[in-house]
Amino acid sequence: MRILIWHVHGSWTTAFVQGPHTYVVPVTPDRGPDGLGRARTWDWPESVIEVPPERLRDEDIDVVVLQRPHELALVDRWLGRRPPLVYLEHNAPHGDVPDTRHPAADVPGVTLVHVTHFNRLMWDAGATPTAVVEHGVVDPGHRWTGELPRAAVVVNEPVRRGRTTGTDLLPAFARAAPLDVFGMGTDGLAGRIGVSPRHCRSHELVQADLHTELARRRVYVHPVRWTSLGLSLLEAMHLGMPVVALATTEVTEAVPPGAGVVTNRIDVLTDAVREFLADPLRARTAGDTARAAALARYGLSRFLNDWERLLKEVTR
Repeated sequence: MRILIWHVHGSWTTAFVQGPHTYVVPVTPDRGPDGLGRARTWDWPESVIEVPPERLRDEDIDVVVLQRPHELALVDRWLGRRPPLVYLEHNAPHGDVPDTRHPAADVPGVTLVHVTHFNRLMWDAGATPTAVVEHGVVDPGHRWTGELPRAAVVVNEPVRRGRTTGTDLLPAFARAAPLDVFGMGTDGLAGRIGVSPRHCRSHELVQADLHTELARRRVYVHPVRWTSLGLSLLEAMHLGMPVVALATTEVTEAVPPGAGVVTNRIDVLTDAVREFLADPLRARTAGDTARAAALARYGLSRFLNDWERLLKEVTR
């Protein structure tokens, strides 16, 4: 099967392209948002091929995976036809939740796929057929050492995204433990949230280094209020890290008892961070539970098998 898909979400796509198909990604001279081409910071197989938009009409595309509303117009312009269409929704709705209408609602010939059951519940899809294929993660291996008595957070653009990603909660966590915040747009974060750089450090790392550095921290903190289920959370669990997280969106489904502490009480969460820092053995035990749960529910083979079934259904 030849699948047309745009390079939009690097971590998710890295798992998706591990399947048995040929993955056609548009590439433009400027490698802009609609033509980013192959990933440069993730390891993608040779089955991912770059094709310029002007050559797509000559490609035998069996199915298109859309991820943004305007991509349907690109399909019409670049392919001149509509193969079977899957719209993959990465995010929880914003706006007038739970009445937010999805861009793919009532669009003929589209199957809408969500990455969590929470998202499917919250989006209004109209009469469009919907399905859920939960996340899958390429296993980075058990790397946790917890050698650094610090807490790790992964968030991109925390200042711009503000309350959505729980940026306003970071000072409370920084009072409980020294924080290392990883992600794009984190430079100078400590000053912007009024925390001493000694208590909150920022790091922008390539993906290959991120897992190693995360695993050196004692505990993973997920302060996100309202996004989909973060892949960084699932990756931290795969690494064998104990988790301290807000009980929002799909987190309560992903993090089982014993893998950490999940609640909406900030005092309980900050106490949990302190306790994991003070007790490496407890942190290790919780991290082992987190890894086992992540492998069982968000392993790569389950993810690829689910997608294989769905792709066969929409193309038959």
